[in-house]
Amino acid sequence: MTDFQIYLTIGVFAAVILAIAFDLIDMMVAALLGVSVMFAFGVLDGNDLMPIVHTASGPLALLFGGMVVARVLDKTGVFEWLGEYTLHATGGSGKRLLLIIVALLLPLNAFLPNATVVILVAPIIIRVCQVLEVDFVGPLIITAIVSNAAGMLTLVSDPATFLVGRAIGLSFVDYLRMVSLGGLLAALVVVPFLPRLLPQVWSMRTTLPPRSQVAIKHPAFLALALFVVLIMVVLFIVGESLPIHIVPPQVAIIGASLALLVAYGVRVEPVGAVIRDVDWKTLVFLGAIFTLVQAFIKTDLLQGLSIQFHGWFGSEFTLVALVTLASIGTIGFVIANIPLVAAALVMIKGYLVAAQAVPEIALAPGFADWPGVTLPVFVAMMFGGTLGGNATLIGASANIVAVGICASNGRRVSFMQFLRIGLPITVAQLSVGALYVLGLTAILD
Repeated sequence: MTDFQIYLTIGVFAAVILAIAFDLIDMMVAALLGVSVMFAFGVLDGNDLMPIVHTASGPLALLFGGMVVARVLDKTGVFEWLGEYTLHATGGSGKRLLLIIVALLLPLNAFLPNATVVILVAPIIIRVCQVLEVDFVGPLIITAIVSNAAGMLTLVSDPATFLVGRAIGLSFVDYLRMVSLGGLLAALVVVPFLPRLLPQVWSMRTTLPPRSQVAIKHPAFLALALFVVLIMVVLFIVGESLPIHIVPPQVAIIGASLALLVAYGVRVEPVGAVIRDVDWKTLVFLGAIFTLVQAFIKTDLLQGLSIQFHGWFGSEFTLVALVTLASIGTIGFVIANIPLVAAALVMIKGYLVAAQAVPEIALAPGFADWPGVTLPVFVAMMFGGTLGGNATLIGASANIVAVGICASNGRRVSFMQFLRIGLPITVAQLSVGALYVLGLTAILD
């Protein structure tokens, strides 16, 4: 790659981020234009397609599967029923609504990817907010932020966390033992911020209308759709321990296929209508960002940074873990967490090889023999990549999904509007993550 191409890559990447941040152009269009420039000037070519697919296919499959399943469930009327139940559980209190959102998201995110959870609960939250006559934007932003943090409860809850776990061969059970408590603490940190960041919702109190009799439209259809969800949950938990390993992205595709089969068999709605309602804009945007990150990887700047990291910190792995958490968390403000983590993995693995913590073969896919002393570095990467994205609307796939849902319901969310809520929470969550990494380091030592 020439010097011109390196400078071009950095410039285009920065231009795309700034265009989105200052709302100069639609974020999908901005990302696609950036990709087009990369191909037009030879930064990327056909040989780069396979690495892009390898990195992007898993996270995008998780999102696609969740979108399809949620869309099929929506036709059963279950969201209206759950919305009515949730509405009366609030007792007309905005404070209770926000606490219910947090309590609801924690168990759901333990077994389902966070963006999928946002897709599933958003219709419920919107319905409740409309009846309570409060703006649903704030609660949906909180939904995305809590879902991202709760995405650290299990290995399958967040695509970025899954990327790191897969890269180091971390099992579902080992993840529960090492990381899950930190994810729970990061999610609960949101609660003290709710009165200050959403004061109108928190203080709202109203008299509820009489309970409506909301009926499930197609009980047999619902039963089959819920059975599909149950299959997905079970496979998320045990799929990788089966004789034929079924990883979370494969589970998502299986779930989407079964959901479409149910829709086709029951004939409540054409399969084509389900597919058309998938949020393709979000999927295309993330695919474009993955492509831009691949261009950045090709500059070899990350490899150079690996050597620089070793020059700065040597084998002080605890310090490297904290710096990794802070730097990835900060960069995650403006770069979607999934491709950011994919790029950071290249850099961190290179650093650990330079520090002679692992042999050079560790750079190859499938290496899993990581010494215990290196694990806090990867856990720090999980915290930085998962929690840093909470600051902005483009920082995480769940945020992008939540903002897309707001737009489809007539409420466009600006970059600064999301930042006002997301930034203070993110700073607190990253601080909790840093303390947790220090504690984990002490235990592993």
